[in-house]
Amino acid sequence: MTSRERVNAAVRRQPVDRVPKEMSFVPAIAELARQQLGPDVNLHQHFGWDTSGVGFRGPSQPTDFSRYFDGTDGLTIDPNYGIATRPAGFHHFFGYVHPLRDATTLRELETYPWPDFTPAERHAHLETDVARLQAAGLHVSGFVGHIWETGWQILGFERTFTDLALNPELPQYVLDRICEDNCFKARRFAEAGVDMIRCGDDVGMQDRLMMQPDMWRRVLKPLLAKEIAAARAVRPDIPVWYHSDGDISLILDDLLEVGVTVLNPVQPECLDLAWLQRQYGERFSFWGTIGTQSTMPFGTPDDVKAAVRQSIELYAPGLVLAPTHVLEPEVPWDNILAFHEAIEEFGVFG
Repeated sequence: MTSRERVNAAVRRQPVDRVPKEMSFVPAIAELARQQLGPDVNLHQHFGWDTSGVGFRGPSQPTDFSRYFDGTDGLTIDPNYGIATRPAGFHHFFGYVHPLRDATTLRELETYPWPDFTPAERHAHLETDVARLQAAGLHVSGFVGHIWETGWQILGFERTFTDLALNPELPQYVLDRICEDNCFKARRFAEAGVDMIRCGDDVGMQDRLMMQPDMWRRVLKPLLAKEIAAARAVRPDIPVWYHSDGDISLILDDLLEVGVTVLNPVQPECLDLAWLQRQYGERFSFWGTIGTQSTMPFGTPDDVKAAVRQSIELYAPGLVLAPTHVLEPEVPWDNILAFHEAIEEFGVFG
C-alpha cells in the first residue's frame, strides 16, 4: 500500500498492510536526529512517515497591528489575527500578548483588522499542491484552524471565560468571525481534494474539561458543526480529524454527532485506552496514543514498544500511531528508534 492508501484505510477502520505512523520534533530533537543520521537526512523518508499537509498562504499585504500593543520589541505577531507571542524560555512554549485584551465594546471588535482568506493568492495553489503530494503516494490533510484557542488568544484566557458568563456578546462575536474563516478554509480544502480535514481545540485539562460540558455544547459545538458541514457540503464522506489534549470523555458523543471521525491525540495519561476501545472503537478511528508526558520521555525502549503494541492490539486497523505531541528534548534517541521498531515488529499485517 502507498502511504495515502494506508492512512485512508486506517481512518475508515479498514485493513492495512502496516499501521500508519507520523512524528514531529522540537528543534533540539531534530538536531539530535541529524547528529545520529547525518546532516542531509530526510527524516520523513528515513522513518517512513505516512502523512503530509497543505495550507493557506499568508496575506500579500501585512497588517500593522502595532497599535494594539505597548511596543513590539521582542514580539512575534501573527499576520492573520494579530496575536503576539514572546519567548518563555522553555522549549517550544511562549507567552501570549492578546491584541483585544482591553476591548469593551462590540464596535472595537467590528473595526479590528480581521484577516481575509478569500483572495485567490492565498489558496489557488491548493489543488496543485494536493495533487503533487498525492502523486508521491502521501496522505494529504488540511488544517482548518482553531476556534476556541484563537479566540482566547485574541481576547485573553481568563477574560474570555468571564465574558462568556457575564458579557457573552463579545466573545461570541470573535468566535463567530473565526468560525466563518474556518468554514471557508474547510470548503476550499475539500474542493482541492485533500484526503482529510483537521480541526480542533484544546478544551481538555488533565482530568476534566476546562469548561462545563453545557458551555461547550452551547458555545463551541455549533461552530464545530458549521465548519465540518462546510467541508461535507463539498465532499460528504471526507474524514474529519479532531484534536484536543486532555480528558474530553464527556463530549465524545457530541463529537460523533457533529461528524468527527478521527480522534487525536488520545492521551493515555488522561483517557482510559481500553475504555475508549470498548465504548467507541467501532465509531472513531484513533490517531496518536503514545504518551509524551510519560512513555516517550521517561520510559525505556521496552516501555515504548509495549505502549505501541498495546495500541495496535486495541485499535488497529483504525489507528494512526504517533506521539501525542511534538517530542521535547527529554526524549531519548533510543525511544524514538523503539517507536519505529515496534511498528515493524507488531504492526505489519501483509
